Amino acid sequence: MDNANTIQNEVLNCILTRRSTRNYENRQIEMLQLDTILNSAIWAPSGGNSQTWLFTAIQNKEILLKLNVLVKEGFQKWIPDDDYPGKLGAKASSEKQNYNFYYHAPTLIIASNQPGYENAMADCSLALENIFLAAHSLGLGSCYINQLHWLRNDPNIRDFLFELGIPKEHTICSTAVIGYIGKASSPLPRKKDTIHIIR
Repeated sequence: MDNANTIQNEVLNCILTRRSTRNYENRQIEMLQLDTILNSAIWAPSGGNSQTWLFTAIQNKEILLKLNVLVKEGFQKWIPDDDYPGKLGAKASSEKQNYNFYYHAPTLIIASNQPGYENAMADCSLALENIFLAAHSLGLGSCYINQLHWLRNDPNIRDFLFELGIPKEHTICSTAVIGYIGKASSPLPRKKDTIHIIR
């Protein structure tokens, strides 16, 4: 579908121009920016308006580096439960000396939710989309990060996250990284035949 044949406005332009960023400047985002982004997250829809999520923002560089070490160690023991290329690629990349699962972004936001709740992942994913769009509207880059979800049952990672205030019974649904864009990502073409209209 050609963007030229669709309605254009500020919100839609934000959606169409957002990109995943994997290269960040070495400077922290402003507190007002973070507060605005997190506030956008909690206004996402949730199943039955449950709002059972928790968003934990980490901006401490030492903590992030420690978490990266635990992720690298976790991948050494982790066996993917399917052949999804992203999982296989992440495990292989973790063996490199310079591996950094959060792309050295200055801010990482972990979305967790109550266990046994059917909509846990959906609710957090909706909230993360709000995070990505809010970040883009503020001139910041962002990226969806899967590694902590894949390693959500690793005992060392869970102990460390518990020390940071994330309940052990919570499931780690998804993670976002935020920062000033170091290198912008180029837009990739949309796949064909992914829209079906019945009138």
